[in-house]
Amino acid sequence: MFERYTTTGFSSYEDFVKNFKINAPDDFNFAYDVMDVLAEEKPEKLALLWTNLEGDVRRFTFADLKRLTDKAANFFYSQGIRKGDMVMLILKRHYEFWISILALHKIGAVVIPATHLLMKKDIVYRNNAAQVKAIVCTDKSEVIDHIDESEPESPSLKCKIVVGKDRPGWVNFTTGVEAASEDWKRPAGEEATKLQDPMLLYFTSGTTGMPKMVMHNYSYALGHIPTAVYWHNVDPEGIHLSVSDSGWGKCAWGKLYGQWFAETTVFVYDFDKFVPPELLEVISKFKITTFCAPPTIYRYFIKEDLSKYDLSHLKYVTTAGEALNPEVFEQFRQATGLDIKEAFGQTETVLALGNFIYMNAKPGSLGKPNPIYDIDVVDENGNPCRTGESGEIAIRADENTFHIGMFMGYYKDPELTRQAWHDGLYRTGDVAWRDEEGYFWYVGRADDVIKSSGYRIGPFEVESALMEHPAVLETAITGVPHPVRGQVIKATIVLAPGYTPSEELKKELQDHVKHTTAPYKYPRVVEFVDELPKTISGKIRRVELRNKEQK
Repeated sequence: MFERYTTTGFSSYEDFVKNFKINAPDDFNFAYDVMDVLAEEKPEKLALLWTNLEGDVRRFTFADLKRLTDKAANFFYSQGIRKGDMVMLILKRHYEFWISILALHKIGAVVIPATHLLMKKDIVYRNNAAQVKAIVCTDKSEVIDHIDESEPESPSLKCKIVVGKDRPGWVNFTTGVEAASEDWKRPAGEEATKLQDPMLLYFTSGTTGMPKMVMHNYSYALGHIPTAVYWHNVDPEGIHLSVSDSGWGKCAWGKLYGQWFAETTVFVYDFDKFVPPELLEVISKFKITTFCAPPTIYRYFIKEDLSKYDLSHLKYVTTAGEALNPEVFEQFRQATGLDIKEAFGQTETVLALGNFIYMNAKPGSLGKPNPIYDIDVVDENGNPCRTGESGEIAIRADENTFHIGMFMGYYKDPELTRQAWHDGLYRTGDVAWRDEEGYFWYVGRADDVIKSSGYRIGPFEVESALMEHPAVLETAITGVPHPVRGQVIKATIVLAPGYTPSEELKKELQDHVKHTTAPYKYPRVVEFVDELPKTISGKIRRVELRNKEQK
């Protein structure tokens, strides 16, 4: 399917960069132009394979998804949902998420994926900031109570739809879809969608203030063709698993648009708490062929005895979300023979940097630029940095011109958009350096860089040094205030099984860092904890650790 929208047949990364192009029709809509076409041409091909902790299994062909999304579109329409309306989906990893988002794309509504961990104040903020008209929510979370509590303070909210058991004040999704007609026609005229119409809105948290609203148009789906085809390297006859909740942008990266452009089967494991042996057993049982997960998952995997699991069907593995420590890369390769291909992107973009299929992965490197973007490392004035010099990762793109896969701006906040995207540069806020071969190497978020005694120290390099020690399962490096040095380095550490906190171990870890990297980078403060604070997507929340030190 993706061949209809792009150039193909590249012999090298250089060929890929020079000749890859995306054809973006003015009326492109993924639900119609990809999913419905596949339903017509390959009706019996397995599109979605879903399982949960209880062992239930559901299989959906492309024909199944067309029938169900047409019915769901009719159901949503009957509830008053129209083109441009804001609809929040809080559906965890339930298969109803995929039915709902495709149906809403067909109507032209703007979908807002959200996590089930939201509290009342979070929902009130989102409802009012985006003028949310409808919420589709699972009954398997306390969040449904918080939605009810938020309703008196959410005047735009007109419709609540529950996935699960009947609930007062809510419309039942399953009952409504079952009763709806299968006859749905693609809207025409003013109700038809266009490539540059709003399609998807994400609330994404920064280091300060309330979450930003990132708006994407219908080109976002096309922008994920390189994600699945040239980074995930999905097999049209295989099964792809990306570990992500539907409320996280990584779901769109890894289990939706690009994967179905490439005609692979999207695998969904519906679980709440990550238990390494359980996930490994699922990968083995369902014969997953391509796999993507945040580095946290791999950090736990390498502490397991991977020889106990049949991973013989696994052919290609990738990671994104935060930088991957080289030690994790090496240990996973020793255990499986597979290189973890890392990549970098943001909620505001699609895949920006990656270790693509034509490249040898360098452990710890983010890879090279996606051909759809012109990416550079720049200083504070926007000038290109020299090879080996740290600067901000930036995309050269005219802020007044349409760019496939780039966000439309921060919704209702032109000033915030201008701060990040001006003078032909979108600044990511992430710091990296580029080597002689053009590979990018992560340093840290601009806000995370530590300034100690005149040195600028990126947390990632210290974390990577600590990860080489067998006692360390996970770690986060932050700067803490110091009256003389300005800041000193603090390591917050989760120990691997079999190790217990002690002053002796603390000294051993400090000495290890001194001998692994520049001595001035060693952590003068070490704290052992049971777990690190993380986002729903698995990223370590260093800002939370920093804030704790400043109280």
